[in-house]
Amino acid sequence: MALKPHLLAAAVTTALLAAPAAHAQDAGDTGNRAPTMLDTLIVTGTRIADRTVAESQSPIDIITPEALSATGTTELATALARALPSLNFPRPAMADGTSGVRPAQLRGLSPDQVLVLVNGKRRHVSALVNVNGTIGRGSSAVDLNAIPVAAIERVEVLRDGASAQYGSDAIAGVVNIVLKGAGEGGSLVASGGEYSEGDGTQWQLAGDAGLSLGREGGTVHLAAQVGQQDPTNRSGPYQGTAPHTDNFPGVGERAFRFGEADVDQFAVSANAAFNVGERSQVYLTAIASNRDITSFAFYRSRNHRNQGALLAQVYPDGYVPQIDQDSKDRSAVLGYKGSTASGWTWDLSYSFGSNDLDFHTRNTINYALGVDSPRSFYAGNLHYAQDVFNADFAKTLDIGLAYPATVSFGAEYRDEEWRQGPGEPDSYFGSGAQGFGGFTPRNAGSYQRDSHAVYAGLEADLSERLSAGITARYEDYSDFGSETSGKLSARYAFSDAVALRATVASGFRAPALAQQNYQAVTTNINNSVVTETGTFPATGAVAQALGAEPLKAETSLSYSLGLVLQPAERVYLTIDAYQIEVDDRIVLSSNLNLTGNQAAQDLLAGLGFPGVTAARYFNNAVDTRTRGVDVVGTWSVPLAASNLDLTASYNHNKTEVTRIAPNPAALASLGANLERIGRDERGRIEEGAPRDKFALGAIWKLAQWDFSANAVRYGEFTSRHATNPDQDQTYAAKWTLDTAVSFRPSANWTFTLGADNVLDEYPEKTIFVNSTSGMIPYSLYSPFGFNGRYVYGRIGYAW
Repeated sequence: MALKPHLLAAAVTTALLAAPAAHAQDAGDTGNRAPTMLDTLIVTGTRIADRTVAESQSPIDIITPEALSATGTTELATALARALPSLNFPRPAMADGTSGVRPAQLRGLSPDQVLVLVNGKRRHVSALVNVNGTIGRGSSAVDLNAIPVAAIERVEVLRDGASAQYGSDAIAGVVNIVLKGAGEGGSLVASGGEYSEGDGTQWQLAGDAGLSLGREGGTVHLAAQVGQQDPTNRSGPYQGTAPHTDNFPGVGERAFRFGEADVDQFAVSANAAFNVGERSQVYLTAIASNRDITSFAFYRSRNHRNQGALLAQVYPDGYVPQIDQDSKDRSAVLGYKGSTASGWTWDLSYSFGSNDLDFHTRNTINYALGVDSPRSFYAGNLHYAQDVFNADFAKTLDIGLAYPATVSFGAEYRDEEWRQGPGEPDSYFGSGAQGFGGFTPRNAGSYQRDSHAVYAGLEADLSERLSAGITARYEDYSDFGSETSGKLSARYAFSDAVALRATVASGFRAPALAQQNYQAVTTNINNSVVTETGTFPATGAVAQALGAEPLKAETSLSYSLGLVLQPAERVYLTIDAYQIEVDDRIVLSSNLNLTGNQAAQDLLAGLGFPGVTAARYFNNAVDTRTRGVDVVGTWSVPLAASNLDLTASYNHNKTEVTRIAPNPAALASLGANLERIGRDERGRIEEGAPRDKFALGAIWKLAQWDFSANAVRYGEFTSRHATNPDQDQTYAAKWTLDTAVSFRPSANWTFTLGADNVLDEYPEKTIFVNSTSGMIPYSLYSPFGFNGRYVYGRIGYAW
């Protein structure tokens, strides 16, 4: 990584020597050439109304609807991960709620260090907090897959810190999802497919339509999609020496369910604007999404926990509990924006967003209730909601510079609520429902906070070649205090062909309400050992007894330096190096193994938690430094009666833990083997995601045919054992290839046949000692999952 700045400097020098002398191109002036993606006006990371991709002072990617539909996936997060080397979206299984509501990470940072906007307004996070051994462990992030792809006009991904512009969470960057808003046109699409193993069958119907409310009235654009996904199973046969005990079936039996969840989903959206006079309009955006997700817990044998006599009457062959999540997302934005004759623009808005997760545990039993135990339980609810009020103002002013400057300022008020609701009494009585015991009244609670913020910014073209910006933001939270963020950015165009851009930004992320208050005891397998693991809030009695302190905001300082090259018509190349330092990073501690530690178990039992054999809590014990480089290149090649679009992109990313706070005295007193941040958690942060990702894409467009191919190389990643370095495993880099062919018999119809991972590539298998006796053969960290080839077809009609 130390060579990267020198490589960037060499590229700058070479480009300057080779560049023709030319004046910087005026904003939006494309000369005589056809408009390209570079001429797209952006709304993310700037308050200037006519800023384009090419002129941005920060690295920004535009993901089009064509790119989102270039593969067979119907999930937004999966489509983005295939289009963006800097975005990682693993597909974990047997991870409770995380099996269905999966987090995505940008630039190797935590999933909740990315801010997600819809039409420039803050999107609500999921009510779920990820507590199991997956990438994003400990995070409480936005569920990207709750947003219907059919509604999306484009996605703008700002790969830069932006807390000074948007507030908490924007440490790694910002994902702004811009919805379709045209008052005309539309589409209907039907798609379906299946994995080569014969499972995971999917189908989806999607459509959108624009409506005009008269010549001056306004527009409404509606979208909807409905679909279903069957589960997959890539578990292996049991190859151990203790058959029909605890979580083990007979030798050679394949009893676990390890793969994709079963998902039924439906989503609708509306994006409307109503003109009020000549200079203003009222706008409305609404999205509703329902998903019924069924994932699977660990297999229980017919003699599980010495319950052979009971299970012989109920589940004589053992059983696999099912965890059902009913996820409901609702969001709405109502706003009023416009301009004055003197040049002021304003945007006043109210936003609401919520996520409800209802949990049911099915195909299970509560041993404490005996043979009369129900087989299905309501296990409880998680709820998150936010109300946001924004007032934004901007004006172009002549302040004595070569060109007018844009001054902006505004304010925000946000109210948040997170709630954990108890399950039915039978779900938590005694030992609780197997697989996912219900939340108890002791777990339950409702928590609220509010925050207010003010910001101001100034952006200007200081000369024909130089543009710069400065922004500052002050934010105050009712539960932990205040933070101030700032950002400086600049871009210098040496010529039409070469520009240099740079940013310096400070930022922060407030601890999520879920991270501060979530509490539950679940069954986990950690390093092939089954434990009853308790997650406890930092301010609760158990965590305090283990040395926890109240959470505070994590803070960041980031730098970026980028080179923008347009050496020839239709050729575009960017190289951006970055460093992101995060202090007091919020992490979930390693699982503190209390097995055999009688003093620790007695302590927890005395606090009302008997039988817990592992514990964990959130803390600010870690500082990290992330360094990396993004390279993005595009080349559009006009051919006779056709066009060939080529893309190449690369991300190298390395995160290092630069500080780990020593164990608190209370924890140290319980035993030297209890380590708050163990080698497994440090490894997940430093090596759990691939350090390299390289993508090559090509689309050959003819009059009636399109041929596309996208190859992605996922770099190696490592899973560290909690205590034994000999059980660490580095998984080899892998290539995947997606291909598709589309035929257009007319201007309206499109027929597509394609295959994702057409070469049927799988990640390297997990070494036997870490695979739960061969039953969990693949790592949950795998950046492209472990399901193999997916073949699909799609029929589309557009007007």
